[in-house]
Amino acid sequence: MRGEEQEKQWALLMRAGNAGDGDSYRRLLLLLTPVLRANARRGLAPAGMADTDAEDVVQETLLAIHLKRQSWDEEAPFGPWLRAIARHKMIDALRRRGRRITLPVDDFSEVLTDGGAEPDMLVADVGRHLEFLPPGQRTIVQAIAIDGASIADAAARFSMTNGAVRVALHRGLSALARKFRTEEP
Repeated sequence: MRGEEQEKQWALLMRAGNAGDGDSYRRLLLLLTPVLRANARRGLAPAGMADTDAEDVVQETLLAIHLKRQSWDEEAPFGPWLRAIARHKMIDALRRRGRRITLPVDDFSEVLTDGGAEPDMLVADVGRHLEFLPPGQRTIVQAIAIDGASIADAAARFSMTNGAVRVALHRGLSALARKFRTEEP
């Protein structure tokens, strides 16, 4: 079904649902779910968020549609109203995520599986890997990923912009991940 026809069908189902037709309303939500899911995955993927985060956005969007369904003007197109709700729920998810840095745990499996290692040995091992990085990236990765500083704190401490800190952190973590993938166990 083409987009325009699809939105007309959604509008008809929403009108019927708002008039008390529960079956039409259920059918509308079932039709919207795969569209919302695809949009959420597409919107969250560039931020490195998982499919489970997209599912949360879908559920929050469906709940918001339900709670706000009487606010839709039945004379107005349904699509823009729906997209506005979905966009706001996606923005909320991205804001909740904040500036967290996520790394695949497999990249650090050698450190994590060594349960008998002394903490000093683990710190030395991490330090050995950080020495592989250029000095600017090394200090940023150390400050944020290990010492727990925020992007803003690191930027102030090293007289950099927040964007420059993010770039250095991303490049440093990417270089470390590549190094861990290419090292033999």
